[in-house]
Amino acid sequence: MKIVVIPVTPFQQNCSLVICEETRTAAIVDPGGERQRILSAVKNHDVKVDKIILTHGHLDHVGDTQPLADALDIPIIGPEKEDDFWLSQLEMQCTMFGFPHTKSFAPTQWLAEGDVVEVGNIKLDILHVPGHTPGHVALYDAQSGQIIVGDILFNGAIGRSDFPRGDHQQLVSGIKQKLLTLPEETVVFPGHGPTTTIGDEKRTNPYLR
Repeated sequence: MKIVVIPVTPFQQNCSLVICEETRTAAIVDPGGERQRILSAVKNHDVKVDKIILTHGHLDHVGDTQPLADALDIPIIGPEKEDDFWLSQLEMQCTMFGFPHTKSFAPTQWLAEGDVVEVGNIKLDILHVPGHTPGHVALYDAQSGQIIVGDILFNGAIGRSDFPRGDHQQLVSGIKQKLLTLPEETVVFPGHGPTTTIGDEKRTNPYLR
């Protein structure tokens, strides 16, 4: 699995292009904005995108989802259904953060713990880790040892839990039970900032001690 990180929006959110190099099939993960920049990356890597995958419903991760899905005629997969709480309030989020107007939408398919999403020959295992948002999921590829975690875990930090329906203890417990139990060499792609590894976060992340 090849992951191309495309920082977008004033929040520098890491939109990701997940590529199966064997089939040249791809998925766009968390297209928060800057649609033309994302489409340029798709063209530059010469791949066919067949789905959009969302880790959670915050505006900086989903702002350009529906326009991209319409432009490419592809389904929207995820997040877990509890994040309808956020997706149904996108207009309010736009006003709150000064983003361009975005209509609320529902995905083609909600995700749940234990689901598998295929991108070409890649099989992404779905881990439901609430706490930042109630329906937040992570996308784990055991074969390549990589995981996309959205705003659950960062390099040296964890996601905020002070938003509505956030829960700090739930977030920390989910990270410890579902992420820190992965192989230490697993490469972590956060929703903001640089990559890290599970081993580095186990050893040095002050929020997980």
